[in-house]
Amino acid sequence: MSPRSVLISGGGVAGPTLSYWLSRHGFQPTVVERSQGLRSSGNPVDVRGPALPVAEEMGIMPRLRDVATQATTMSVVNASGRQIARVPMPATRSATGTREVELPRGDLAATLYEAARDDAEFLFDDTIVTLRQDEHGVDVTFDRAAPRRFDLVVGADGLHSTVRRLAFGPEPDFVRHMGVYVATMPLGGPVDHPHDVLMYNTPGRLVSIHPSRDHALAAFIFRGPAISDFDYRDTEQHKQIVTEAYASAGWRVPELLERLQKTEDLYFDSVSQVRLPTWAKGRIALLGDAASCVSLFGDGSSLAIAGAHALAKALAAETADHAGAFRRYETEHRTLVDPKQRNIGRAAGLLIPKTRLGIAARNLAARVWLSRR
Repeated sequence: MSPRSVLISGGGVAGPTLSYWLSRHGFQPTVVERSQGLRSSGNPVDVRGPALPVAEEMGIMPRLRDVATQATTMSVVNASGRQIARVPMPATRSATGTREVELPRGDLAATLYEAARDDAEFLFDDTIVTLRQDEHGVDVTFDRAAPRRFDLVVGADGLHSTVRRLAFGPEPDFVRHMGVYVATMPLGGPVDHPHDVLMYNTPGRLVSIHPSRDHALAAFIFRGPAISDFDYRDTEQHKQIVTEAYASAGWRVPELLERLQKTEDLYFDSVSQVRLPTWAKGRIALLGDAASCVSLFGDGSSLAIAGAHALAKALAAETADHAGAFRRYETEHRTLVDPKQRNIGRAAGLLIPKTRLGIAARNLAARVWLSRR
């Protein structure tokens, strides 16, 4: 076993960021990722707030700007496609020269991987099967690779975390459905509105088309109760759920539902909140969505980057006391996460009002706000 070896489950945003900083503090990180390689698709995400100084210190901001989306405006349309409200995107509302950036999630993950890969071991197309820890380390068995022993294990493997399930308990104990579902798919080319995110609402339903970077994305975001037999890996079930939810919607929805039936690249999941009393158990800790998912409405990617940096810094400061390092990281990072989790309901109310009156009020407020700028 290598000195200060750390196994990180998850190769998305938090995992590569953590491996980058751990390697610079003298640790030897290994990242295991279930997917066969880097994913090319994904929703646009923001790098802003506490993630900015981390990304700048990593030297990746020029690359992130190169792959940034060109969207500057959110444009609300009615069933006939007529614009009824228009609001600048967050970056354009900031002062001139704002540093924050929006980019496809796949490009963010790829950039972080490229920054980390030379100083970390990456195991793709594999996953953890068992974890057994004692006071000196953690024995890990994998689905494909040979069993190994590590000093520490970090679960950065998302909402449906394998590490959390194996070390902390079953998913229902910690994951709360927030009454909303989201589905996204690529549309495969440029659109006629390269700077506008188009949004169409019906009560409890939203459809949007994001121009991304010449490879547009469609999103379906809608309210709904928890589904008892929901399987986050069952794509055919997902297509059926979305189709039923939008069966009577107007605008371009029928066309988009046809594309939905044919796509092989569909993301679908419950908008959920993850809450645990503690993010560490012995030599095993959680990071990013696995620890504190704020799903869709809470700057998840930025918080994952900031959290990874905080965890690496804490471990470097307390190399002989992993428990103290985990407490230090959690105390610091919860101050960023907790306010975001409290604001989920408000964000959902603005994005997907429950009634026609609520939609009208939201649109009116947007027009009044813009007229006063």
